[in-house]
Amino acid sequence: MAIAVIGGTGFIGTRLVEQLSAQGETVKLFSRNLDKASRLFPSVFFPQVQMADYGNWSQDLSGCRAVVNLAGASIAGRRWTAPVKREILDSRVQTTRKLAEALKQVSSPPSVVINASAIGYYGTDLNKTFDEYSFAGSGFLAEVCQAWEQEADAIANLGIRLVKLRIGVVLGYGGALARILPIFRSGVGGVIGSGQQWFSWVHRDDLVRLILFAIAEPNLQGVVNGTAPEPVTNAEFTKALAEVLSCPAFLPVPAIALQVLLGESASIILDGQKVLPLKAQTNGFKFEYPDIRSALKQILQ
Repeated sequence: MAIAVIGGTGFIGTRLVEQLSAQGETVKLFSRNLDKASRLFPSVFFPQVQMADYGNWSQDLSGCRAVVNLAGASIAGRRWTAPVKREILDSRVQTTRKLAEALKQVSSPPSVVINASAIGYYGTDLNKTFDEYSFAGSGFLAEVCQAWEQEADAIANLGIRLVKLRIGVVLGYGGALARILPIFRSGVGGVIGSGQQWFSWVHRDDLVRLILFAIAEPNLQGVVNGTAPEPVTNAEFTKALAEVLSCPAFLPVPAIALQVLLGESASIILDGQKVLPLKAQTNGFKFEYPDIRSALKQILQ
């Protein structure tokens, strides 16, 4: 039986599809850009990756034993204009709604759905520590995540085991690091804003392993935080990255500079939240890269 991946051409999805294929799983890949998907996963190298019809989900989802929904427009590095905010919200809410509606029509539904969410659910705070039992915060991202998860709850109402995976900042070769590395390697990296804001991150390979764990572990359901067990402050992250790269990091970036450049979306970098993966660890998941230095060393060296 296949595993369906929605949004399988993104930073997380590509690694997930690679791992599933390497394990001999048949993957049904749902993507709005099938040309890109075919380039990433050519049939000669990925014979078990099937391109699914984005317009007829109920037929292609039938018989899949699991579904992973990672779809969503990029958030970071963009000014949150009204159209961008609408795209960010709709790309998550509408895709999840479409998935729930399709699953109502499936003759042989999956046993589990892993639906992405984000730690933006908790809002931001310099002092609090959040886990899966913490309340929702406020602000644009918190509102997006609440709407996103509310749509996903319709899947659980169908009797399907649902895991709502609240993902932190994903570190791997590419992604967020790709935007940071040139700055540090040119010798002009440094602490951003106060440096005291929390940075709840996760190594991409650990996140993919957590998704596979969630598929296989029948007792895991509801909210699960996709973050490493050792969040760091921005200052600690800056120091670790500089050490791994053997580069200086003494030029601070004033908060006002990011606010002028990015507007409201600068809050992703200037604010933060300390989020712990309580449920993953309680259920026996082991992180290969629990601390920031081991993660950065593996990625960059």
